[in-house]
Amino acid sequence: MTLYLSMAAFALASSITPGPVNIVALGAGARHGLAASMRHVSGATIGFTVLLLLVGLGLYQLVERWPGLVAGVRWAGIAFLFWLAWRLAADDGELSFDGAARGPSLLAGAAMQWLNPKAWLAAVSGMGAYAADGGGALVWIFAAIYFVVCWLSIFCWAWAGTALRGWLANAARVRLLNRAMALLLAGSAAWLLLAD
Repeated sequence: MTLYLSMAAFALASSITPGPVNIVALGAGARHGLAASMRHVSGATIGFTVLLLLVGLGLYQLVERWPGLVAGVRWAGIAFLFWLAWRLAADDGELSFDGAARGPSLLAGAAMQWLNPKAWLAAVSGMGAYAADGGGALVWIFAAIYFVVCWLSIFCWAWAGTALRGWLANAARVRLLNRAMALLLAGSAAWLLLAD
């Protein structure tokens, strides 16, 4: 039981902390509401869980054989973070409260995880710590625990964004929040550029 609690604690620490997926969930909750944000929450969770399973079931050996693959994912992730930051900074701040807005898609949420350097780091380090010496059963148990914790963590960010909707009824406040989130994303991308 202690191993499972440790797995859950690791999953929580890496899922609840700020990162690109959570920042988008916050923005989606604020802009589109909780219901429309559930596609992003679920897509990001499924995308990460698939990545985690693939790493646990052998993708790590492929990455070790072809280090250029890691570099390619890293550069694509950095470019994606800068692109997201630019989109947030350029946003006009007008929110749609009519319920017609769709919010981020399930596929976009999943793809974000595959381009997210934080997700790759969590998948590789998590599987290395909890399932490297165990059989396939540990990989699946860790993935199941991570799925629940990851979904709840991203949901909390979307819910927090929804809770901010009243305060964000003013376009100037939305622009302020978007630019603050853009700075966070650009800062994390810049850190990844410099962290060689």
